[in-house]
Amino acid sequence: MSNYYCKHCGTKYSSISSLTAGSCFRHPAGSNKGKHALYEGAEKSRYECKFCGTGYSSLSSLTAGSCYRHPIGSNKGRHEAAL
Repeated sequence: MSNYYCKHCGTKYSSISSLTAGSCFRHPAGSNKGKHALYEGAEKSRYECKFCGTGYSSLSSLTAGSCYRHPIGSNKGRHEAAL
C-alpha cells in the first residue's frame, strides 16, 4: 500500500483521489482556497527545502515553516520540498 502526500501541507493519504478531493489549509492561494496537490517525490527520512536547503524529518514539518529564501520574498512563502 502506497502513501501519497500533499506538497503544500504534507498530509498523508492512502489514495490520490482522496488527496485531490480535499481543500488544503496551507495552499499558496490561502487557507482552503485550493485543493491538495500531489507531492511527486519519494518518501524520505529527511526532506529539504528546494530554496534554502533547510531539512526536516517530515514533509508536514517542512511545509509548516516560512522560507527566508522564497522567490516571492523573504518569509513570504513556505518551504517547498526538493524532489
